[in-house]
Amino acid sequence: MRPSKKLSLIPPYLFAEIDKKIDAAKARGVDIINLGIGDPDRPTPESIVKEMHKGIDDPSTHDYPPYQGTVDFRKACSNWMKKRFNVNLDPSNEILALIGSKEGIAHMIFAMIEPGDYVIIPDPAYPVYKSYTILCGGTPYTLPITPDNNYMPDPAEIPEEVARKAKIMFLNYPNNPTGAVATKEYFQKVLDFARKYDILICNDMAYCEMTFDGYVAPSFLELKGAKDYCVEFYSHSKTYNMTGWRVGWAAGNPEGIAALSLIKNNTDSGVFKAIQRAAIAALESPPEVLEEINSVYKERRDTFIKGLNKLGWNVKPCKATFYLWLPVPEGMTSIDFATEMLEKAGVVVPAGNGYGDSGEGFFRIALTVSTDRLEEALLRMEKHGISYQMSKVTK
Repeated sequence: MRPSKKLSLIPPYLFAEIDKKIDAAKARGVDIINLGIGDPDRPTPESIVKEMHKGIDDPSTHDYPPYQGTVDFRKACSNWMKKRFNVNLDPSNEILALIGSKEGIAHMIFAMIEPGDYVIIPDPAYPVYKSYTILCGGTPYTLPITPDNNYMPDPAEIPEEVARKAKIMFLNYPNNPTGAVATKEYFQKVLDFARKYDILICNDMAYCEMTFDGYVAPSFLELKGAKDYCVEFYSHSKTYNMTGWRVGWAAGNPEGIAALSLIKNNTDSGVFKAIQRAAIAALESPPEVLEEINSVYKERRDTFIKGLNKLGWNVKPCKATFYLWLPVPEGMTSIDFATEMLEKAGVVVPAGNGYGDSGEGFFRIALTVSTDRLEEALLRMEKHGISYQMSKVTK
């Protein structure tokens, strides 16, 4: 058996490696607190689950779904985009159902990229942008996102020879892993760049509804003319605690949607119609549903930040996502710190360099465990001398 040589070009998937470390620690009897993967710990809202039960009991949902998604689902997505962003989208050719946004992002790269093409990717970033570019024979060009540029890199700094060979530029705001947010003014700068070089902007909006303290995330498609150059990817996973359901949608440029649809038509058979019905119920949920979900993450955010600051960090509350992106103690690498957390405190945190070279020196916290467990993690850190000054203390 001879697997494709391209598989050797990509590193092991970050979260799969984390799972291996967790399994090994559990086998040693360690009580693991997993702050690694952004998988909501709370159930899907009851109203959505009830709609799923109805859908399952209806035999008309048991056959193949339409490849592009049911008419009702695409209309619901279009209506949501209009209500949320005041963006007009034609559900017939500017909305496409996805088996989760991860699938759609990967297949969009496959639809657009040929060997020699560049894909412009933030660094650090969700690993799929880079790994799937490599699998498709493309060349990743990474743009460092750091505190120095407020996690919004200037597209004008991209070399001319790269820009002319680029097919896709990825954005992800609110951002994973950093929790950073972007402004419409920044989006306009990126749109001007895309227009100059005829580049498709793929904006990953998985966290657009997970916002706090009055912040409301904008859509790239709100900009005049943006639909000519942008496809956005939306997900029910984090917004409605539906990671296992695998449903989302792509929205925007009709040519990009058509290209993605062609790949999907030849790859998968669509989203189970009962899930699409439940997804419609989610989109039509009253505001209280999201408010309740976000209030839990806000409480957890505030609890953990307060504890970290007592341990020497200087952390300000993020406006979005359920992630905290934090510097490791001076003199330590990201791997050193993640190893220290696991082996001494039994707490799993991903090393920042797992998201890209510019992630070195950072680690990520996912606020996907209860407040009690977060407080336990902080107590363990204190007990084992894990603080922002720890490297200085041990010298």
